[in-house]
Amino acid sequence: MSTDTSDTTAEDAPDATEGDAPSRAELAARVDELEESLAEATEDDGDKKMSIIATKGTLDMAYPPLILASTAAAFGYDVTVFHTFWGLDILHEERSKNLKLSSVGNPNMPVPNAVAALPGMDRVTTKMMEKKIDDNDTATIEELLETSLDMGVEFQACQMTIDLMDYDEADFYDGVTTGVGAATALQDMADADIQLLV
Repeated sequence: MSTDTSDTTAEDAPDATEGDAPSRAELAARVDELEESLAEATEDDGDKKMSIIATKGTLDMAYPPLILASTAAAFGYDVTVFHTFWGLDILHEERSKNLKLSSVGNPNMPVPNAVAALPGMDRVTTKMMEKKIDDNDTATIEELLETSLDMGVEFQACQMTIDLMDYDEADFYDGVTTGVGAATALQDMADADIQLLV
């Protein structure tokens, strides 16, 4: 049985150029199209985030989260610092002005442990550090905190620690966010590009 192909139209006929390789111009156009799509897909939205957890409240450990937070904010990061346990003292208006420096167990202190354990030595080493800060015109804790707040850094106070330590929320610096729980801090860390525990 024969098949009649006399009714085949020009549209049904195979394209003579269908198997040919694309031209240079077509390839260049396709590459440009792909690069444009890639640029749109990976476009930086500018919302870089940094999340810092501050857990210590000594004079030497109050500086790292504040310096990192203010520097990151200057570079355009959206920064949150979650303060928990002794880290809350950094946010407390009165306690932040009286942070101590412990010399016991600190190998970088120029005081042997046997001497560092003597009564009153923490007061001595704290005064030594405060003098260094003053002599070098280093910003105080209060100055760094206020500068960071002005730059948009969000300082969060752990609600569980506030309750545990019986802190009064009114005693924190203006602008500090209180009532923040661990779940909020974890979500903030999950959304951040950089996470730090200090």
